[in-house]
Amino acid sequence: MKKRIGVWIRVSTEDQAKGESPKHHEERAKMYAQVKDWHIVETYHLEAVSGKSVMSNAEAQRMMKDIKRGHITGLIFSKLARLARNTKELLEFADYFNQHNADLISLEESIDTSTPAGRFFYTLIAAMAEWEREEISSRIKASVPIRARLGKSLGGDSPYGYSWVDKELVINETEAPIRKLIFELFAKHKRKRAVAHMLNEKGYRTRRGNGFSDTLVDNILRDPISKGMRRTNYTTDHGNKLKPKEEWIFVEAPRIVTDELWETCNAILDEISQKQTKTRRRGVHLFSGIVHCTCGGKMYMRSNSPKYVCNDCKNKIEPDILEDAFHLQLKDFIFSDDEIQKHLSEEVTILKEKETLLKASENEYQKLKTKVFNLLDLYHEGNMSKQAFEEYHTPLYEELKQRESSLLSLQGEIDEMKMQSLSNEQVIHDARDLHSQWKTFSQEDKKSIIEAITKSVVVGTDTITMNLLYIPTFKKNAEPHSSSLIDTTMQKSLEGCLWY
Repeated sequence: MKKRIGVWIRVSTEDQAKGESPKHHEERAKMYAQVKDWHIVETYHLEAVSGKSVMSNAEAQRMMKDIKRGHITGLIFSKLARLARNTKELLEFADYFNQHNADLISLEESIDTSTPAGRFFYTLIAAMAEWEREEISSRIKASVPIRARLGKSLGGDSPYGYSWVDKELVINETEAPIRKLIFELFAKHKRKRAVAHMLNEKGYRTRRGNGFSDTLVDNILRDPISKGMRRTNYTTDHGNKLKPKEEWIFVEAPRIVTDELWETCNAILDEISQKQTKTRRRGVHLFSGIVHCTCGGKMYMRSNSPKYVCNDCKNKIEPDILEDAFHLQLKDFIFSDDEIQKHLSEEVTILKEKETLLKASENEYQKLKTKVFNLLDLYHEGNMSKQAFEEYHTPLYEELKQRESSLLSLQGEIDEMKMQSLSNEQVIHDARDLHSQWKTFSQEDKKSIIEAITKSVVVGTDTITMNLLYIPTFKKNAEPHSSSLIDTTMQKSLEGCLWY
């Protein structure tokens, strides 16, 4: 299925005066999509809209909704400044696209986040956004310990059983008895789920009207505020990460239960936690969804078998053999420095040739355009008859349109080559690191790498064929949208291996 793409057209009045028409930007984007074999399904028009703030614009909102619902999975625009001039909005756009697994494609800066080099750009953008968020929040965080020591609210709701009244934490007369009952029930029954069930059976509800859960019961029992010790400044990242204990601050708060009852319940929780066996971590199957049998069927890891098995012909292969073959493929893929330089130099040469051709074609186009304008001047000044004008103007105008189409097509090829060239350099660098550091990666990291660069793995009775989508290369005689596909049959390295 072809990638579904949107085109973003925002050309200022000043740019239009310089000859950068919306149509030109749109045609250039279409040519790039054609080279990539993508399907353009939407065009977002923001002609003459200021770049200082675009996110609130109706077309921008429509585009973001289309990204969120998966209607488009990428957006092509002429350059970053055309997307947004406001740095904050640019970072917000990048973050939004990243959240929804969509790609940003900037033709002028040669950024295409569907490529490895483009994804590296995403990392930089994310880092910038994180830095900006940290910078903005640092001044707020600096006041947190002081406010915590003073017993002031740090924002958010009050704990269940308490309320904020005139900026002071006080007992909530409705909720406090229920909080105390939780401790009493747990001390007696020693089961969090049983306590939650009994509370719900009695008709008690949380502040938001929901039923109690064993997780909520655990949180209430663990919180020392019930025994009059309010814990503050102990989490970061909106409560998702604990700070070092030396940074925690405890301030006095109204008591709901005795120290003895709180300690009893927490001792029971500790005992339960120690008795519980750790949940066995599921193995990560590196080639799930990728490995196929030569008969055409998919191969899966079954719970009762340590091998990948074909459901149709029962062909089998050990996962270690697959991983060794993949690792060997990475090693064989690495060329010498001279070969790498030759490969990259060839790309640069082809790119320069096309850019030279583009410049020459643009000159010819401008000469032809001047001829057309001269004919128009002669006709308007009455120095040429209508019949003569039509006779000369029509073929020149048709040739002008053909040259314009050829220019845009060539520009699309150059845009794609620039992005691919950046991607190739990054990929070759990464490939070296992948092979040398492979054994140090976690299973999750290995699986992510395999999924990123592997189209499929086909297993025969004594061969493994790996189809890697890793280094597309430019061929002088290739079709504009074609790319090479590494298709290596691992035979020599697997001689003597037993599949069954």
